[in-house]
Formats: sequence, C-alpha cells, structure tokens
Amino acid sequence: MPRLTEQEQQEIIRYIEADKPLPEKYRFLLFEDKREVELVWNGKTNEVCNIVLPFQVIEQVDEPRAEKPEDTASQFSLFDERGRQLQGWTNKLIWGDNKLILSSLKNGPLREEIERQGGLKLIYIDPPFDVGADFSMDIEIGGDTFTKRPNILEEIAYRDTWGKGADSFIAMIYERLILMRDLLAEDGLLLLHMGWNISHHVRLVIDEIFGRDNFINQIIWRRQTAHSDIGQGSKHLGRIHDVILLYSKSEQFAWNMQYQPYSKEYAEAFYKEVDPETGRRYQLGDITAPGGASKGNPYYEFLGVTRFWRFSEKRMHELYAKGMIVQKKPGTVPRQKRFLDEMPGVPLQDLWLDINTVQPQARERTGYATQKPEELLERIINLGSNEGDLIADFFCGSGTTAAVAEKLGRKWITSDLGKFAIHTTRKRLIGVQRQLKAEGRDYRAFEILNLGKYERQHYIGVNPNLREAEQQKQLQEKEAAFLDLILRAYRAEKTEGFATFHGKKAGRLVAVGPVNLPVTRLFVEEIILECRKKHITRVDILGFEFEMGLFPNVLDEARAKGIDIAPKYIPAEVFDKRAVEKNQVVFHDVSFIEVKPHVRPGRAGVPPAVAIELTDFSVFYSQDSIANAEATLKDKASKIVVERGQIVKVSKDKHGIVSREVLTQSWKDWIDYWAVDFNFESKRELVRVKNEDSGEWEERWTGDYIFENEWQSFRTKKDRSLELTSVFHECTPGRRKLAVKVVDIFGNDTMTIVEVRI
Repeated sequence: MPRLTEQEQQEIIRYIEADKPLPEKYRFLLFEDKREVELVWNGKTNEVCNIVLPFQVIEQVDEPRAEKPEDTASQFSLFDERGRQLQGWTNKLIWGDNKLILSSLKNGPLREEIERQGGLKLIYIDPPFDVGADFSMDIEIGGDTFTKRPNILEEIAYRDTWGKGADSFIAMIYERLILMRDLLAEDGLLLLHMGWNISHHVRLVIDEIFGRDNFINQIIWRRQTAHSDIGQGSKHLGRIHDVILLYSKSEQFAWNMQYQPYSKEYAEAFYKEVDPETGRRYQLGDITAPGGASKGNPYYEFLGVTRFWRFSEKRMHELYAKGMIVQKKPGTVPRQKRFLDEMPGVPLQDLWLDINTVQPQARERTGYATQKPEELLERIINLGSNEGDLIADFFCGSGTTAAVAEKLGRKWITSDLGKFAIHTTRKRLIGVQRQLKAEGRDYRAFEILNLGKYERQHYIGVNPNLREAEQQKQLQEKEAAFLDLILRAYRAEKTEGFATFHGKKAGRLVAVGPVNLPVTRLFVEEIILECRKKHITRVDILGFEFEMGLFPNVLDEARAKGIDIAPKYIPAEVFDKRAVEKNQVVFHDVSFIEVKPHVRPGRAGVPPAVAIELTDFSVFYSQDSIANAEATLKDKASKIVVERGQIVKVSKDKHGIVSREVLTQSWKDWIDYWAVDFNFESKRELVRVKNEDSGEWEERWTGDYIFENEWQSFRTKKDRSLELTSVFHECTPGRRKLAVKVVDIFGNDTMTIVEVRI
C-alpha cells in the first residue's frame, strides 16, 4: 500500500470527523479493489442528489379547445365539454435543472404516477458537449436573423457542466445517469446521443452504472455527408458522425426490430420479375422442404413433381389458384412469388446512413443548431417502446422527442433548463395536437411545470470537499461579492438590518435575487412579509430570471396590501467592469401588456360570449449596444443589436459609412405567442408535499391558479402572421377574470389579468 502524504492523512481525518464518505481515490490507496476497469476523474463522487422539490403546474394545454361540445365528440371519454382532459396520464413539460427534476421524480409523489403507467420504458437524451450555442437561438425579425444569447442562468449552467472540459461534463452526466437508471423501468432502454469527441469517455461511465453486460449497441449516425472543416492542409478526416449508445437495464426489454427499405440496386438484382398487371416486382422462392420427413413436412405430387413441400397439399392448391405458385415449364419444380412490397426490408444495423439532418427549409425546423430530425427519433422510439408506453427526454431542446412521441401514441416527460426551449416545445406540441385533431387521431393534454422550491446549495458553486463551516464561509463570500456587484451596477446604496433587502435607491428598498436560480414566489412572499412588518411600501426586485407564472398575481397581492413592487431584469452587462464604471448598465422592467375585452350579450338561444383583443405590448430587453457595434464593425459587415426595447441592424459599407435600420417597427414585432384563459381562477395550483409528522404526501394550494390555455395564436418558421383578437368564448353571465399570457420573441413570458362582467 502506498504511503499517504501528510495532507492526505489530514484530509481523511476531516472526512471522518464530518461523518462524510471518503473520496473515490482513497478506495485505491487504502483498500484492495477488484474492479477490472473503471473511469476515474477529478472530483468523482458516489453521492447522488436525493432532494424532493414540489412540482407546480403553471399551465395546462388541451389544444385545440372546443367551443362547442360536439367538437370533442371523438375523444369525449378523455375530455370534458370544455376540452379539459378528465382522466389518465397528462404529459409533462418541465422547466428547470434536470438533476433536481430527476431526483424529485425518483423520490417524490410523481414516482407513483410513473409506476402506474408501467414506468419509464425508454429514455433518450442528447446532452450538448463543447457547443457554445447550446442555449442560443436564432430569431427571425423581418428578413434578418438575430441570435439570442443565453441568459445568465443558462450561461452559468453551461460553464459549470460543459465549459470546463471533459471532467465537468462527465461529473454532470454521471450523477444524472444514476438517477435515470433508478427511474427506468426494469424492461426499459436508455439511448444516449453523443458527439464523437466525448462518446468514448461516456461509454465507460455508462458501463459502470448499467453494467457492461447491458450494453447493446454503439450506433453510428451519419449526420452529414461532408464537413466544412476539411480544407487544404487539414490533418484529420471529416467528422461527419454522431454516436448513440444503447443500453438496457436488464435482459428483459422491449424490442421491435426496424427495417430499412431495399436499395434500387438490390431490388433490381434480386427481384427481377415484374407482374405485368400490377407492375409489382417479385422473386421466385423455393417451396420444397429441406429435411423432409424428419421435419414433419408433407410428401406428395404437385403439377407432376413429387417432393417434400413446405405447405400442405390443400394450401398449395389455394396458392396456385391465386397465382402465387408458378411453374415456368412442365416438369420443373414450382416456385412461389414473393413480392418486394410485402417484404419488411433489410434488418436495421448499427450504421445509420439513411437519415439526414434537419434541412433549412424543413417544416419541422425550429432554429436550434443541434435539432435532431423527427425521422431519427421515430426510429428510436419505435425500436424501444410500444404504443401507450411512457418515455422521457431530460435535455429536450426544441422538443423533437415529445413531438414524435405524441404522434406515435406514447406518453412522455420532457425537461429543459432553457426557458426558450420550453416555449419552443410548447408551440411545437400545440402544432402536433392541431395536426392530430385534423387527422381525427387522439392526443393528450400536457402540463408545463416549475420546480416549486429551489435549494440554493444545489446551484451555487461551493467546493463539496470542504468542511461544512468552510462551505458556509465560501458561500457567504461569494454571495457578498455578487450583491456588491449588483448594487454598484444599479447605483444603489447598501443597507443593513433587513432580512430580505440588500440596498436602497431613490426612496425604494432593493432586493437582489440569487445569481443562479430564478426569483420564486416564495422569495417574493418573504419580501411582502417583511414589508408588512416594517411598513415598507416601495420595493425593487432585481433578478436574472423570474419563475414562470409568478406575475401578475403576486404583484396584485402586494398592491392590495399597499406595497408597490417593481420587478426588474438584471442585464448580463453587470459582469462588464467597464460598463459598470461608465454607468451603462440598464436594468429593464418586466414587460407589460394591454388588452381590450369584447363582450357579446346573449340573445334567444345564444349564450353570451367574450373575446380578447391584444392592443399593446412593451419590452425593455437589451443585448449589446449600437455604439459598440459601430465601433467594432468591419467594412461591408452588419450586426443586429437590441438596445432598450428596439432591435436595430447596424451596417457599415465599403467606405466605412455606418447606417442604422430599426427592425421592430411596431409593438407587434415583439410578440411570438399569446394565449387566453377565459376563466382564470377556475383551477387552483396545487403541489404535493410530504407531511413531516405522518410521512404522507399532501396537496397544498400555492395561492395561485393554473393558466388553462384555451386559445392561442403564435408565429412559426413557416407562418409569421399573428391574430390579435381571440375567438369569442361562450360563458355564463356574471363576473369573471380572464388571464392573457404573452411570450416575446426572446422567450420571456408576461401575464396580465382583466376582470369583466358578462
């Protein structure tokens, strides 16, 4: 056994005193280990997240909602007269960190619901590695394309999990794969889609988690036929493939062999005969029976030929009568027609050359750089699952897995950290529901969920190998530095003696949200509580991101208590020292919406109805600046920037003359999607939490309501038009609250509530 250094001895003592497991490296130094092969990396640990956070349903989509009962007749057992799903599994689209999502699914109340569906039968994931654009998105504005950069939460996630090289990526995927294994049904399959540059490491990781004996295939998918990185003087071959690793959890798993069509050359070579009446190609197959009597085959004379045959004499005559048995010349052995179009094709191999990437003009294209083709996911889902099975994708991106699963009659769970990914997937799935309805096929409702309560220690970058006291000290130091940075950029004065407030500016107290997670309802409620205790009436809340569905209810609640809360987005420029020093950092307001209700009075035989007209929308988002673009642009180049709510194209001609073109000519240009709930307070938002005394899961009301998506209009890549007035929705007389949700072209959602009397 190698001698331990003094530092190693002291480290072991610290771990023992803190009652923590020893790092993996000491297993090799202190104990004999019989493992043949193992992947070891810096920071490897066997600790797996086991936290349970409640899932909040913030939106339910049963598109397309029926305005009349007869419109849902085909699915009446599943949906009510309003179009709401009555029973069965509701598909899940979850926004948040997939580690916390996986842990909460595994250990929380949703696990029971998953098990009732037979468990997760298939998990497909496509985690990006070493891709700088994994959270970026191309946005069309006019005839130009603008690349939206990731928000701070997404950038932090990228830096922590992919931006530090293979070590950080493997550590990230290792823990998540363990959680996925535990969630996967015993007869389930895992497919992990990887780039060529990391797959060899990850295969060893999965071998360790699932066992080498459960490895099934390494699939090579040719994603393109040529690559632009091959030029004169290049010292490598074109990198044109991805790797898909296929593992089972046990020897018992669903398997539906897939087939590829025969090539033209194969068909012409082996199916030479052509039926003159139908034009169908066929070949003549042997119908004699090798093995004869020993195999129990019949022996008789047919068309003058005596042999052991594959079929009974009766069956042989039936086939002959149908023209399926052919004897070319008297005395020759008859043969059977086997038509090409009745053959399944060539059994699928592990080299996939026949599926192309998503083309620029393809209807399914969403703008994601790493989007996978639906044809690829169709093959994967058909291969490893059956209709009605539950499947999952925890890096959903643009929602390809969910879209294909819905079309193939599977149930699904998908998640993503990027809010824009959730928004893109929502639009895509509404489109799928519309398509299925038009085709007369069934579809399921889906829910959009938040994690209801966030645990900071799972987000903040604190060294887990430190003692508890040292971790707390490091955490406090990081938070103090962050708060100082934000307050300086906001030009606010630091304050003391408050539980939730950090600064003061122009007579308003300032609360700064965390660096690495959204501002939540709980965060705002704590602010409201302190305001009431200390008679505070004016508050600014600064955050990089706000929880979906947070506004406007919480602001209305505060306003009713005499508290004016102004939420403001923290721009990425706060991390630019020069921008802070020059007072160039602009904290922009959360967007606002203006709407106009149109009430149609009832008359004989016709109930009253209401419609909503969208009349105004404003956003104050910024990305880069006009001045910086003008200073850095080369001749004959252009750049699109967003500055204080305007999208501007800055161009420089060959003479160095700069010109500007405002692309957002109207408030309508900012809107990508909007939707209406015609009776907002009809469905409470409930979460399931564990009672600490009884250990049972209990439903608790969050104080908010689920947005039931009853009508919507949105832009697609193919159709950029937008309706600004909803349909008339029939309703009973009386007062009611309508909710209107708008998602801008950057994926930020804003909601307003309007009260009407019908």
